[in-house]
Amino acid sequence: MLMPRPSRRAFLHGATLTALAALAGRAHARTAAAPRPNIIFILADDLGYGELGCFGQPKIETPNIDRLCRSGMRFTSHYSGAPVCAPSRCVLLTGKHSGHAYIRGNDEWSSRGKVWDFQAMFDNPALEGQRPMPAGTQTLGTLLQTAGYRTAAVGKWGLGAPHTEGNPNLQGFDFFFGYNCQRQAHTYYPQHLYRNRERVLLSNALVTPGTKLAAGADPRDPASYARFKQSDYAPDLMFNEIRAFVSENRQRPFFLYWATPIPHAALQAPQRWVDHYVRKFGDEPPYLGDAGYFPHRYPHACYAAMISHLDEQVGQLVAQLKDLGLYENTLILFTSDNGPTFNGGTDSPWFDSGGPFKSESGWGKCSVHEGGLRVPLIASWPGHIPPGSQTDHLSAFWDVLPTLCEVAGAPPPADSDGLSFLPTLLGQGSQKQHDYLYWEYPEAGGQQALRMGQWKLIRTGLKKETTKTALYDLASDLREEHDVAAQHPEIMAKMESILRAAHTPPALDAFKMKALGD
Repeated sequence: MLMPRPSRRAFLHGATLTALAALAGRAHARTAAAPRPNIIFILADDLGYGELGCFGQPKIETPNIDRLCRSGMRFTSHYSGAPVCAPSRCVLLTGKHSGHAYIRGNDEWSSRGKVWDFQAMFDNPALEGQRPMPAGTQTLGTLLQTAGYRTAAVGKWGLGAPHTEGNPNLQGFDFFFGYNCQRQAHTYYPQHLYRNRERVLLSNALVTPGTKLAAGADPRDPASYARFKQSDYAPDLMFNEIRAFVSENRQRPFFLYWATPIPHAALQAPQRWVDHYVRKFGDEPPYLGDAGYFPHRYPHACYAAMISHLDEQVGQLVAQLKDLGLYENTLILFTSDNGPTFNGGTDSPWFDSGGPFKSESGWGKCSVHEGGLRVPLIASWPGHIPPGSQTDHLSAFWDVLPTLCEVAGAPPPADSDGLSFLPTLLGQGSQKQHDYLYWEYPEAGGQQALRMGQWKLIRTGLKKETTKTALYDLASDLREEHDVAAQHPEIMAKMESILRAAHTPPALDAFKMKALGD
């Protein structure tokens, strides 16, 4: 029996499919042959939007980070996960905004006992650390481990005490070195750090944060401050571990989460950098410790010194990547966990730390205003991200997880609130946009914030008897000085509806807010 001859259209369709299959096969072969990129995520601590040269800082020198920025892309509309440490890091690592995240505030887990007693913590490790993320949490670490990456977290953790399921080694990180407990990070000369689950004892004596100058000491004499500088400077010990990790894993893809404690108070920095800024800024009144942490003879010089020291380390890491032949195949992202602080001798107004945003007390750290949430983001990946590029794409910490999963070839969790911004980085494909960005913060009286297009809504007093709601038009009011809620009732109604939908009751009582129905 003769079979019917295929039509020319069918023949061409089959030929096209064959050709496409061949192209796909060759593309797959190229993809399989190309090494997956290394990923380095650098998270500064309390670094303001305006504290880098490439984001307009005139006083603090950051040439290496500025060079990294010129080599890649600068994000001007990127937001942290929360206005303080632990919840911001939880959002970053889980891809869930603070209306869905497990950790929504800084919970020091004080029911254990004297958690703020540094001697007691040293004697009893069970008093260290913060409330833990649960076992089985899907984090950037676990997802990239599954994709074949060697993973490391170096710096400050704050998401689970050493003896709990929140320990970084149980949350997706093959290697950890640094402060497990964020309270311990209130001094740069701690008595110990952690390598994985074991303490590493340091050659530092206990000087409790809050210690003042000795009675009768001359506050103008630098020698009066000698006790606040010791032998083992934690950021340098951490950086040594970073360099070793990169070297040891140069033959395989790695993910490095560098959560430096810099420039979070206390004011403690290498003397050579302090001296540099004393020469630059001149004499200044000493900080006597009245706003917490430790006194310092030259507070402005020291704060700038801390940031420049971090910048120097970033430059050294980039140089190491180049020496090892890894730089061209490494995606580097640099950002901050929240806006600048207001205590410990720091001086956000003097440095104009918020850049275009207000950043003094009530407007920076611990606040859902722009100064507390909008942070610098730099992304560099030679040959992939156009050098010298800039974007105003609206993004937030919960977008980092799906972005890095896409880079690594790992499927993100279905319940992530994030949208990958890889199309923006590469300048290819269609970039999905957020309808809104949402935050809630159960401290400082209880706060909520919502960004929808040009509009920013803020609710405060959620743990008090009365709440206050304000609406700002960021297109004309970046400093959030003019409440226009009364002029836009329809916008208010829509945004308040989103506020209700974006919040889910937290699992932990410490984060519940009665005004939200918890």
